[in-house]
Amino acid sequence: MNLNHYLMNEYGVSGDIINFVQRITEKIEKDFDKSMTDIMDFNQMKILNAMKEFRLASTDFHWTTGYGYGDYGRDKVEEIYAKIFQTEEALVRPNIVSGTHAIFLTLNSLLQPNDTLLSLCGPLYDTMQKAIGLTGDIPGSLIEKGVKYKEVPLKKGKMQVEFFQDYIDPSTKVVAIQRSTGYSNRSAFTLDDIEKAIQVIKDISSDIIIFVDNCYGEFTNYKEPSELGAHIMAGSLIKNPGGGLAFSGGYIVGKKELITRITNNLTAPGIGGDCGLTFGMTRQILQGLFIAPKVVYDAMKGARLFAAAFEELGYVCVPRSKEERSDIIQGIQCDSPEKLECFCESIQSISPVDAHFTPTASYMPGYEDKVIMAAGGFIEGSSIELSADGPLREPYMAFLQGGLTFSHCKLALMYVLSQFEQKGYIELKNSV
Repeated sequence: MNLNHYLMNEYGVSGDIINFVQRITEKIEKDFDKSMTDIMDFNQMKILNAMKEFRLASTDFHWTTGYGYGDYGRDKVEEIYAKIFQTEEALVRPNIVSGTHAIFLTLNSLLQPNDTLLSLCGPLYDTMQKAIGLTGDIPGSLIEKGVKYKEVPLKKGKMQVEFFQDYIDPSTKVVAIQRSTGYSNRSAFTLDDIEKAIQVIKDISSDIIIFVDNCYGEFTNYKEPSELGAHIMAGSLIKNPGGGLAFSGGYIVGKKELITRITNNLTAPGIGGDCGLTFGMTRQILQGLFIAPKVVYDAMKGARLFAAAFEELGYVCVPRSKEERSDIIQGIQCDSPEKLECFCESIQSISPVDAHFTPTASYMPGYEDKVIMAAGGFIEGSSIELSADGPLREPYMAFLQGGLTFSHCKLALMYVLSQFEQKGYIELKNSV
């Protein structure tokens, strides 16, 4: 039995869909493989070099209990991260529970009452709205603490650097840039976008702390925002840098004085980073980091495949298939709750874990709207594994992310298209 027969017999994919996806695959590979292969190889070499430089040894995978004194592997993880992201220090811990936690921990540590946090990119991600205190009545938010908040609106999905000065006053302590799209209809900011914004802020004031939320963006290019002048940067280990192997955790990298303040807030002043268990996760964190460039490559290729296919079928995609990419997320505008639900249900059904469950939209911690999430991964909530989600609000965008292998992404596209065709959401006869 050949591959096509297997797809038709075991997954119910029609020959028309197989041919359509194969044609789209050949189309994207013409301009994708060379540039992204170079980026993948560069980041692989960079990570390997850091591990060699700090003499990573098998004994570093041992771990301690109690306070975590003498955990040399924990210290080595942080040295490796600081080297990779070209920063003075790093904080990489499994008890940072999410990207939102890493971001809030950073901002809460650096901002005092009457300081102003300025978002340079319009509204931040939905979960950060509650952490800041803009939505809901959440104890412990930044606004409850006395922090002030402002944001510079975007124009056609771009930062308005020419107006930054108008929003800055003597109380502006931290400016924030969210690299990824979040639940918006803009593309992720490119490194050129971020570098220009950083330079404008530095020209205005050398005292303002520049923070970048780097979630979903790691290893998608040769450089990271920390190499472009950002003072502090954060992300999640169950996204790109964990490579699908890290069980949990987050990272924060940047200037030593800032990391010290953040570490003291994570534990306690006087304790800082000298305590804190790794719970035996050092091996998974570093092995995941080692394979992350290849995993990110496959996820990026899968995202472009979905975009190219849905564009040809008349759907609005963000980013467009040939647009420069700066994160692993692919937005597909479904225009109705039924299509969004069908998309996520299809991704769940083609997942390796919990494929027999059907995701339903519901209210979740940190979100104002009902959200539907397909997340059939080995690590719960891992968005470097193939997953899809979206809030039930117009224009009903499905946000696809991750994919440990391109083969899985390709099969998932065939399966989604099969379900869409059965429901009459697409018509393939003019596209095959």
